Amino acid sequence: MRTLLVVFLAPLFAVACTHGPKSASANLGGTSWQLVKFQGGDGTVLTPDDKSKYMLAFDPDGVVSARIDCNRARGGWKSAGPNQLEFGPMAATRAQCPPGSLHDQIVRQLPHVRSYVMKNGHLFLSLMADGGIYEFEPAPR
Repeated sequence: MRTLLVVFLAPLFAVACTHGPKSASANLGGTSWQLVKFQGGDGTVLTPDDKSKYMLAFDPDGVVSARIDCNRARGGWKSAGPNQLEFGPMAATRAQCPPGSLHDQIVRQLPHVRSYVMKNGHLFLSLMADGGIYEFEPAPR
């Protein structure tokens, strides 16, 4: 059991160490967001059935916590420069979400986020290679 615990926790510890406070951007640290929509590079627009089921919380210490529909995730994030953003590996629960969920798409695409912009109180996360943009609004407190 101890070996299993070490195998599971070691990657999380490594993520926390490599994505610590020195790389965390002051703009995102301490903020929480809920998904408004995804607009694909091909013009596809997807909206969640319930915004509160898709949330990101950026800790100032470089850890991101997420609710992605019926699952929870936690991992690292860093911002190497203005408007740059990368997510590290995420540890996540693996429940099967209902049909119509955006879970699989978000989990697949989150590692491809490379930049962000804050405009009119919203957070826009851009995927590399014009793959699309996720729009978030501040999460209710």
